[in-house]
Amino acid sequence: MKIAVPLHQGKFSQHFGGAELFAFYNVGDDANTVGERQLEPPPEHNRGVFPMWLRNQGATHVLAGGMGPRAIDILNHHGIEVVLGIEGDDPDTVVRSFLDGTLKATGEACNDHSFHGCGHDHESHEHGHGRGGRCHN
Repeated sequence: MKIAVPLHQGKFSQHFGGAELFAFYNVGDDANTVGERQLEPPPEHNRGVFPMWLRNQGATHVLAGGMGPRAIDILNHHGIEVVLGIEGDDPDTVVRSFLDGTLKATGEACNDHSFHGCGHDHESHEHGHGRGGRCHN
């Protein structure tokens, strides 16, 4: 299992598309052994780029606060499990909670319909976002 977690300013990112880095965690078959965390900068954010890049990185799971329905569809199509609606700051704690079965996740795509910390105002319908305030990746 390889878990990808979006980061913004070194902390867990509430919005997938606003990630400056992704932390990758290799997890052993027993789901208790977590290898060293690897940090990788994603490619420039354009529609559908992050999901394809994550697939090429070997990610099997993505933990995120919010994500657009298109990104979810692409990730799911490639067999990558998406867990959404997560809150928290420390990515290591988020991953450990996921593995322990104690992670609280709402499963909602984009539950904050204004500013996600990704540099886009989703209410203004700019950058391909909009339609009811939902993100479209």
